[in-house]
Amino acid sequence: MRRSRRLKHWGWGYEDQAPTAAQLREAAAGIRERFGFGGEARAAVPPAEVEVRAPRLRRPEAFGDLFTDEKYERVSRALGKAYRDVVRGHRGEFEHPPDLVALPRDCSEVGTVLSWAEAEGAAVVPFGGGTSVVGGVEARLGDRPVVTMDLRRLDRLVEVDATSLAARIEAGATGPRLEEQLREHGLTMRCFPQSFEYATLGGWIATRAGGHFATRETHVDDLVESVRAVTPRGTWESRRLPGSGAGPSPDRLLLGSEGILGAITDAWVRVRPRPEWKAAATVRFEGFADACEAVREIVQAGLDPANCRLLEAAEAEMTGAGDGSAHLLLLAFESAHHPVDGPLQVALAAAEDHGGRPDAPRVTEPSPPSHSGRNPPSTGRKLKEGLSFRPTNKGGAREGDGSAAESWRGAFLLAPYLRDTFVSCGVLSETFETAITWDRLEEFHAAVMATTRRVVAEVSGAPREGRGAPLVTCRFTHAYPDGVAPYFTVLAPAVRGGEVEQWDEVKAAVSEALLEGGGTITHHHAIGRDHRPWYDRQRPAPFAAALRAAKAELDPAAILNPGVLLDP
Repeated sequence: MRRSRRLKHWGWGYEDQAPTAAQLREAAAGIRERFGFGGEARAAVPPAEVEVRAPRLRRPEAFGDLFTDEKYERVSRALGKAYRDVVRGHRGEFEHPPDLVALPRDCSEVGTVLSWAEAEGAAVVPFGGGTSVVGGVEARLGDRPVVTMDLRRLDRLVEVDATSLAARIEAGATGPRLEEQLREHGLTMRCFPQSFEYATLGGWIATRAGGHFATRETHVDDLVESVRAVTPRGTWESRRLPGSGAGPSPDRLLLGSEGILGAITDAWVRVRPRPEWKAAATVRFEGFADACEAVREIVQAGLDPANCRLLEAAEAEMTGAGDGSAHLLLLAFESAHHPVDGPLQVALAAAEDHGGRPDAPRVTEPSPPSHSGRNPPSTGRKLKEGLSFRPTNKGGAREGDGSAAESWRGAFLLAPYLRDTFVSCGVLSETFETAITWDRLEEFHAAVMATTRRVVAEVSGAPREGRGAPLVTCRFTHAYPDGVAPYFTVLAPAVRGGEVEQWDEVKAAVSEALLEGGGTITHHHAIGRDHRPWYDRQRPAPFAAALRAAKAELDPAAILNPGVLLDP
């Protein structure tokens, strides 16, 4: 399969979005000046120079263009987008490439791929946008041949039920493709994860992805009405219902299944009219504990803000949302039906009760007869002048509000692009996330921050404080009445040539701290292969046995994504 515009074979975005050599040199200088660490820029190994093993499977010509063994197609689907993946791709190291890539166009061809692979003794790795940051799409299966099944040809909006506000959408639709088709009906799914540009609906469902809306319907779980998947032993499709008490839910088992039970081909999802009324404000706090209490009161009051994101002062400074002198709470409300400045005022009053200092609210109202909405940018940015990016409105970008929230939103959407540049310039740049209940938050946050700062400094050979020290920051991505999801970012000098081992050591220490503190190993990044050791300890043993039994019944030859969630 050939595309006129190709995705990068090793990192985030398209090949034509990569910075030039001159821009990388400027970026390296800017990084060293700002953070006190980083090295000279190194270019990624170009595709032509990548060496990859020969396919261990012969492409079956009887199926036309259903399968391909082209080098680029194999290499570009060999890794996900975790820091350790980007580092290895940048070096040209693709140890576990698929032997073939399958590109089905409908459910029958998905079934063909599964049947053929089972007969050949090959494993099948379902693939959407390839944005996994936990080793979910890398087939570390030794001598076993592998077919990666890319589902992005299944990308249509099949049907809209305007009465029930639901839509049936094929699983290979990316975020922009999905929203583009819904926009024609004045609707939105309202699911905008950071990977929105490239990740697919099927990938969101398979990994229980979280969008960037901070309260209420925060996960794709909340938006799924019915799912269809093709398994090696038949089609799994649940009845479409608003709710049911008829035994364990078939959909709940597919949510988070990460491709081990079947290949998700389409789903009915809940949609809504595009919002027209919006109100937002930024609140500054001197004390982090005070800010946490404000967030807790707001979400426990049932106000359900669309955004209720708390940035530590260091996080705000790093992303350009603040100057580092205050912790920032980004609040926003929206509706397709009524003004929302009233709920914002209630939330701001709660924040002020805890010492918050709000700025002037920003209110947007519809301009009749328009019923159009806007969604996050669907295009990348180009690196300019060191670390500076210039956002565009191409692809239906959200309107700017000239606020700290807008600055943070821009940094949020640009982070994956910038991480590629950090890798080129010798900077370790990675994140990890979790969730914890309110009663344990203060102690948990302090312990995780202390552990991360200590181990990052140790493995990086950097000072713990002062110029050149690693940067560890935290924000809350999602807030619930009973707890929050802290999201941590790490920037540190990379050990050139030993980046993977460096991050693996940090990851292990931090993961232990998360479990010991009572948190989850992941809130919305899935398990993959990288989180397996801690997931095995977090889940109940009887549930693991039940999951193995379901896997054995549906996939007796264990062809579907072996090693994810369960042993091969």
